[in-house]
Amino acid sequence: MTPVAIRVRNLSKKYTIGGKRARHATLSEQLMAGLRALAPWWRSRTDTFWALSDVSLEVQRGDVVGFIGPNGAGKSTLLKVLSRITRPTRGTVEIWGRVSSLLEVGTGFHPELTGRENIQLNGAILGMKKAEIDSRFDEIVEFSGVSRFIDTPVKRYSSGMYLRLAFAVAAHLTPEILIVDEVLAVGDLAFQRKCIGKMNSVARQGRTVLFVSHNMAAIESLCNAACLLVGGRIVEQGATRQVIDAYLSSVPLPSSNLKDREDRQGTGRFRCTDFSCSFPNGAEQRALQCGQDAEFSVSYVSDGSDLRHVGVEFVVSSMNGECMLFLSSNMSGTEFRALPSSGRIRCLIRRLPLTPGQYSVNLFCTVDGVLADWVQRAALLTVEPGDFFGTGQLPPSTHGGVLVDQAWTMVDSPALEPAGALPQS
Repeated sequence: MTPVAIRVRNLSKKYTIGGKRARHATLSEQLMAGLRALAPWWRSRTDTFWALSDVSLEVQRGDVVGFIGPNGAGKSTLLKVLSRITRPTRGTVEIWGRVSSLLEVGTGFHPELTGRENIQLNGAILGMKKAEIDSRFDEIVEFSGVSRFIDTPVKRYSSGMYLRLAFAVAAHLTPEILIVDEVLAVGDLAFQRKCIGKMNSVARQGRTVLFVSHNMAAIESLCNAACLLVGGRIVEQGATRQVIDAYLSSVPLPSSNLKDREDRQGTGRFRCTDFSCSFPNGAEQRALQCGQDAEFSVSYVSDGSDLRHVGVEFVVSSMNGECMLFLSSNMSGTEFRALPSSGRIRCLIRRLPLTPGQYSVNLFCTVDGVLADWVQRAALLTVEPGDFFGTGQLPPSTHGGVLVDQAWTMVDSPALEPAGALPQS
């Protein structure tokens, strides 16, 4: 049986909103406190907020667990409790192993110390000997990319430099448990990819990683398990794909009536009023099957001006935001030089190549090369299993979202010369 790295039982955390502070750091705060004491009607109201409520979970050693959910769900609070930054109101937390965490830019750094001194300090806090820290020092500095400024006080670092060094320290000082919050979103794309690769490397070494992110693609690629928090409670936990689907299906789509949608961009010369999907020459369908021909269509109206040189695009994305299909009238060679003031435009797709699942559709339309209407998440598309390959088989959901028509053949190899044979003169 795999050893447990973290065990949480009935964990709750309460915050008081609007209460009196334990101390007043400035003269103005002390004066305001005195005035409130003299005038009861001026006293600030107090309220309580439960950031976490009866949270229980177990994390096995070597697991990579993603925590997802809407803003304010309690994800960061949970990680702060596990990192011993804040104390729980009630409940218990048991942790086996050394914990390194990156919850905010510069967590655990002293601004007056140099980068070199902060690396030594963080290693000492983690209980490492100086020789251990020194053996990893060069690797940390190389990963962070701040070697030129390693002897500069970190208070002079930019937020990006701060973050790169903080993550390098957290990931390289051999923690048994690595805790990383959404702070990685501060870095640029190259740095984010570098961090994801490092967390994968940490996980392959048998260490435990806890990761909070709103990037569902990163969660799915990195984590083997996930927890969904809503309102301070865990409402779903288990396999990553299952938890992500539960979260995304709980997020309401905007109004399906495109006439009423106001969250759109463009001049309005061409305006989408309805989107539908169906089998060719068939009735509108709520779900399509992969491998079957499908038809996407959009109804439109104009603002009274001429519709010339119209381009229409359908962008089909997975529910975590990855583009899966890009359908464009212009790129396919279809030019709508002139259109009536209202009508319907169709796009036929041969053998729908999407794997089973749910997708969202964005609509993008131009007139005379100028954006006329852009509606994001205009519709929800459901794709059901079908016999795309004619074999009754489909790849698992973890093996990509697009199916490709393919043909396999054996290429004859030239006959091999017998061993030891001499070339012919």
